[in-house]
Amino acid sequence: MRYIREFAPLRSVLIHLFGMTMPKQFTTSQPPTVVLVVDDEPSICEFVQRVLEDAGYLAMCANSGAAALRLVDKGPKPDLLLTDMMMPGMAGDELAARMRQRQPDLKILYLTGFSQALFAQRNTLWEGEAFLEKPCSPLGLLEGVSQLLHGCVSGGATVES
Repeated sequence: MRYIREFAPLRSVLIHLFGMTMPKQFTTSQPPTVVLVVDDEPSICEFVQRVLEDAGYLAMCANSGAAALRLVDKGPKPDLLLTDMMMPGMAGDELAARMRQRQPDLKILYLTGFSQALFAQRNTLWEGEAFLEKPCSPLGLLEGVSQLLHGCVSGGATVES
């Protein structure tokens, strides 16, 4: 029998995609990983929030950089900032810089249809940063999030048979 151990964030996706079952003793009781999602397109925020929450993450959404900063002042500290690159008022990289002043170890995932603009301004990404091209699939989104947070697609899970 194959099972995945210590794998809360992608558990529901694997169950849905592969029909796997999860033994109760291998679920975690740790608090959920917090992802701050920032995009000026409501449909993108809703999509990302639904995918992340279905996978066990706590997703907070904001429609601008300023709204994101206010949300962080009031809410839980995010483990990951998932932001659009091109937004009115404050671009995603400016928001990331402001968030990193508050939280230097914050992971950043740029979800953008403008990856050329991202690299026109910066030749490389910093450690703990990545980008994901829009549009993306739910699985692609979860793989990007898991890779940044856990250093691997599986979230550090081990597969045993």
